[in-house]
Amino acid sequence: MPVARQEDGSYVISTHREITDILNDPHLSSDLRNLLRPPSAEPTSSFIHMDPPEHDRLRRMAMRHFGPPHTPGLVTGLEGFLTATVGSLIDDLAGKEQIDVVDDFAFRFPVTVTCHLLGVPREDEPRFHLWVNDIMNSNDYNPKTDPKEKLDKGVQAREDLRQCLGGLVEHRHGRPGDDLLGRLANDDGPDGRMTDDEIVATARLLLIAGHETTVNLITNGMLTLLRHPQVLQRLRDEPDLIVPLVEELLRYEPPVHIIPWRAAYSDITVADTVIPKGSRIILMLASGSRDPKRFHDPDRFDPDRRDNQHLGFGSGIHLCFGGPLARRETQIALTELVRRLERPRLVADPPPYRPSPVLRGPIHLHIEQGDGCRGSRGRLQGRAAHAT
Repeated sequence: MPVARQEDGSYVISTHREITDILNDPHLSSDLRNLLRPPSAEPTSSFIHMDPPEHDRLRRMAMRHFGPPHTPGLVTGLEGFLTATVGSLIDDLAGKEQIDVVDDFAFRFPVTVTCHLLGVPREDEPRFHLWVNDIMNSNDYNPKTDPKEKLDKGVQAREDLRQCLGGLVEHRHGRPGDDLLGRLANDDGPDGRMTDDEIVATARLLLIAGHETTVNLITNGMLTLLRHPQVLQRLRDEPDLIVPLVEELLRYEPPVHIIPWRAAYSDITVADTVIPKGSRIILMLASGSRDPKRFHDPDRFDPDRRDNQHLGFGSGIHLCFGGPLARRETQIALTELVRRLERPRLVADPPPYRPSPVLRGPIHLHIEQGDGCRGSRGRLQGRAAHAT
């Protein structure tokens, strides 16, 4: 059933064609204020919660410095840094019989990359890691079971992050450089210049939203490979397999399962169901990517799958603008983990998951490496290329 009305008046859409149509429909809004019953909290100022023309203006301004056609070499230019960072993180795992792929690796990688991309001074990076950690923990806050301190730390971390980024942007005025903050602070392109608040909102979007999804994508990828040992071995033997493998991972075990809301500007009809103006529309991306009407044998992990038009990064004008970087981060991370970890094995399956229904990923992924005997030391295969 493509559309299901819920008791609270919202509409859940779960099939590939209908989700794709909705994500590309100009009559749908991403602005919370267009809901019939908007939430009391103020919407974030980042452009993912805006509609055209404001969304389009800010996204164009960000993309001038984040990818083609104006900055086509951004991701490829980071190749050496990504490989060296992954290598250094894996070097830190040497001698450990048991590791947590989340805490020891996946959580640390994207923050380091985004800080480098933004131009955050190296001495400030530890603070950014702590802030992101507190923000992510607060996103999982459960008022029934968690201490209020968990929520308060997240609120404080968001404010500290905002102030620090604001100071970095202010310092960049008149000092253009190769980093993203410097470029945005000094760019007078066709759409004018972003305000400092808009630059900070864009940087926070990259740092927080990009971090959560990339951590989940890497961790889900390692979990999936350990559940499919033949594919893991094949990746060791055929490193080029990583490109279609990550695309299949985005379909089979995506980092974002749900887009929790869209709002209709007017009454719309979806699969013969009339959805009234202002209704909350919930898009089940993971379900759409396993729609049997769109994908053959959808519950099978198949890195050789062709015509893989998954919804892992969404679709339409809000297609994840950090997708190319997240892809490459994950490709390098999984390739090197598989190459260098010796006989990795899951400690617990299924692992514990974050409680969020929107972002799907283990909160921990414990694996053993080496021969697993008490007193032995796990060994790593070689050293990462270009590691520093």
